[in-house]
Amino acid sequence: MTKKESAKERILRVASDLFYREGVRAVGIDRIIEESGVAKASFYRNFSTKDQLVVAYLELRSGRREGTVEEVKRRFPDSPKEQLYALLDDLVERMNKSDFRGCPFMNAVVEFPDPGHPGHQSAVESRYLVWGKVEDIARKAGARDPAELTFQLRILSDGAMMSAYIDADTFHSDYFLSAAKRLIEDQCPPSHSPS
Repeated sequence: MTKKESAKERILRVASDLFYREGVRAVGIDRIIEESGVAKASFYRNFSTKDQLVVAYLELRSGRREGTVEEVKRRFPDSPKEQLYALLDDLVERMNKSDFRGCPFMNAVVEFPDPGHPGHQSAVESRYLVWGKVEDIARKAGARDPAELTFQLRILSDGAMMSAYIDADTFHSDYFLSAAKRLIEDQCPPSHSPS
């Protein structure tokens, strides 16, 4: 028996879809209330401000990325290098979907340029959290300089995500994958056991 979705879960699911698809600033509270089918009082009981909902949306997206990292670690427990490759494959799979609209964290930072805004702060924290996990994997894979490799992969991934969104019809995910794998091969020894 499946658990019934709570009003809070429904609001967050609807908001997450709309915020990602159309942008946070473009979607108003009234639309979220209407599309989630909750009463206005119920909405405000769960999220007293739109900013609270934005932070919850970004935390939800961050949790998904963290879940992907943990799943990849379970799939390849003895090969951090394969974990890095699997994370790249996951990103390519997301970029190739028709509803791909870039990175939700980068999108939020662009929409909320003020570093003091809760949405900006949450987006930046989420990115650092996820990329910190990637750096840990790079370290276990024996990268010469795990911080450098992670930074290079992040720059390459950021550019690829924007290109995949902006140039969807002409984007070559295989070019991105090839470049990212070269970075990993350059930094990580051919056969490295995790420490």
